[in-house]
Amino acid sequence: MILLALLAIDALLNVLHEIYKSFPISREVNIRGYIQVAKIVIYFVGGILILSVLIGKSPLVFLGGLGAMAAILMLVFQDTILGFVAGIQLSANNMVKVGDWIEMPSRNADGDVFDITLNTVKVRNWDKTITTIPTYALVKESFYNWRGMKESGGRRIKRSISIDMKSVSFCTPEMIEKFSRVKVLSQYIKDKEEEMRRYNEEHDIDETVVVNKRRQTNIGVFRKYIELYLRNHARIHQDMTFVIRHLQPGPTGIPIEIMVFSKEQAWPRFEALQADIFDHILSVVPEFGLSVFQNPTGEDFQKLKN
Repeated sequence: MILLALLAIDALLNVLHEIYKSFPISREVNIRGYIQVAKIVIYFVGGILILSVLIGKSPLVFLGGLGAMAAILMLVFQDTILGFVAGIQLSANNMVKVGDWIEMPSRNADGDVFDITLNTVKVRNWDKTITTIPTYALVKESFYNWRGMKESGGRRIKRSISIDMKSVSFCTPEMIEKFSRVKVLSQYIKDKEEEMRRYNEEHDIDETVVVNKRRQTNIGVFRKYIELYLRNHARIHQDMTFVIRHLQPGPTGIPIEIMVFSKEQAWPRFEALQADIFDHILSVVPEFGLSVFQNPTGEDFQKLKN
């Protein structure tokens, strides 16, 4: 009768868990670990009752001896106890849940969480392998959770292009006239030229000395073109972080870093969008009289030899 009661209670807990998973809150709070703890307690109590019936002793006899067995039980159920405590912390602090994309380099995990149990968290990596992580490791060690990115509605693009410093120069009148015909730059060029003209007149600038006169540079116009191009891009978030900047010049030229947020979050579409943007930017670099820095290759040396 005790055994049948245990099986009935086990089935009831399974049914309650399945019913709970049908509610939206189950995606936020996973109770599978608590169900497993409840089963352990129930089977433990049931085991004591069965033994008491078989040997004709009161269950209190067995419970009285548990104090001496506490150290052994702590050793045997060490992982279970750690997993239970960790599960409470993960749920209480909303650290990870089923469906989250997590990255944990120390455990070679990079993918979606698809199962959380009392002792383990299972991650399906992007290469379709499965990584099993002890639940307590997610509390003890650090990991990345990309849920914030998904909830924000955007995904960051952060990449730079190195410009050869020897190609940087002041804009000539011919270049200004050419840039003014570029649709996204036309108004900017007009306003900037007027601003510089007024400044030079107000300060009585000697234009025979190049460094005296305020003039536009090809790299400055190029940087502004990138900004305006992305400002008019339908798949780029305009209300999130938007930075086009110079990084520290170095042996590989002047890096121009682009840090914006894409509306595309799914990995394939995000990578396709990022590639399209940089395909375009790399293609228009020569139009501004600039050169992309690249270390010499075998073909370059062959041309030099010829």
